Amino acid sequence: MAEAASIIQAEGIGIRFGSRSIFNDVSFEVRRGEIFVILGGSGCGKSTLLKILIGLLPPTSGRALVLGEELARLRGQKRRDALARIGVMWQQGALLGSLNLMQNVALPMEQHTQLPPAARDALARAKLGLVGLGDAATRLPAEISGGMLKRAGIARAMALDPEILFLDEPSAGLDPITSAGLDALIMTLSRETGTTFVVVTHELQSILAIGDRCIMLDKEAGGMIATGKPKELRDHSDNPTVRAFFRREVMRA
Repeated sequence: MAEAASIIQAEGIGIRFGSRSIFNDVSFEVRRGEIFVILGGSGCGKSTLLKILIGLLPPTSGRALVLGEELARLRGQKRRDALARIGVMWQQGALLGSLNLMQNVALPMEQHTQLPPAARDALARAKLGLVGLGDAATRLPAEISGGMLKRAGIARAMALDPEILFLDEPSAGLDPITSAGLDALIMTLSRETGTTFVVVTHELQSILAIGDRCIMLDKEAGGMIATGKPKELRDHSDNPTVRAFFRREVMRA
């Protein structure tokens, strides 16, 4: 893993909305094939950083290169081609309620490929099979559990065989057993497909279970306060905020 080429480079990223600064000078790289975690407490800017990486928000300063491109600067067909190389699973799954799971997963194929309907449906069923939902292909989003919604969201994010999968708070709102099952799925997909994962979360158990490396953002510091392997940060960090997060301690004033 240490010798893998970088697939994402964040260089001095900062973002502000009006007079309010969210974070400044965030720099890191993500290596091809790893599970990289963006962590931190509520309000530190994790999801904002994700939106910058996938091109939904331009940074106020610095730049984010994903597969060699600044996605927020791309336009037209070049932007569509670049976005087809990444997949995103949003926190609530973001499935279309009027479509069944197979139709939801097939939708990116309909928009970005010339595959005939039968081939799209077959591939969508295969993607659902990868996440353990092969028997639920014809069910509507309203008919499945929260954990199944997350899995279906991952299947749809994988529809175009992306090189990078971005997951926004995948364990949020799940019970511990369902969350552990989702962590196991992420690790299996990483191992079997070679896909690079960027996971935004504040769930400590998930961070320690799946993360190869991570960065930690902090609201009070206004930026990044740590980078490294999660278990090494837990056991050896000399930053009191980092130690408190990983050890679930209350910071003293």
